[in-house]
Amino acid sequence: MNEPARTGTALVHAEYHLFQITDPQGPVADDPDASHTGLVAADGGAIEVTTGIHTGDVHVTVEPHSKRPNPAQGWEEIAEISCNSPSGELFVTSSMDDPADLPSLAHQGPGSYRLRVHARGRDRAVDQTTLDEAVESYLIQSWPAAPQDALLVQPTDTYGAQVRAQPAEDTIVVDHEDSLDTQIGRERDILRRAGRGDYS
Repeated sequence: MNEPARTGTALVHAEYHLFQITDPQGPVADDPDASHTGLVAADGGAIEVTTGIHTGDVHVTVEPHSKRPNPAQGWEEIAEISCNSPSGELFVTSSMDDPADLPSLAHQGPGSYRLRVHARGRDRAVDQTTLDEAVESYLIQSWPAAPQDALLVQPTDTYGAQVRAQPAEDTIVVDHEDSLDTQIGRERDILRRAGRGDYS
């Protein structure tokens, strides 16, 4: 039997087309992931999940397992990525907020984990901000596993195809306020680094 550990569902705030999976005690990935799945990647020490909506809430369910589960049915886009949890506390969070009220994905303590991210609804409100209701849903399965290359399991939504068609450097959203030459940019950079435990 591979019954999931404690699962949970919550609204998570996406910003700049993403939400993150982080560990409060350190980076979960050493290097940027260049696989370009169009759904999940490693960057800046965090795992980033790409959303269709630019800014707003999305439904996220986490489902930790003791061993590799089968992919869930009824999802439009599915991709996998490996990560490491230094503390055994691997949480879903927006880029500048506290972790969502969801169980840890690293339920068996510190170590290497495989994440399988499922997405549905990314084509419904591409680039929009703050809708009256959340239209995107995500399921994140996790299980202990040795590191492997990222894998695109099921590519069917239009938004994912558009992201994969762009050069990787073009998929980063740059806001003039994020420039380190501005006060707002410097403050945002400090908050992002603090969220990853980098206080340098």
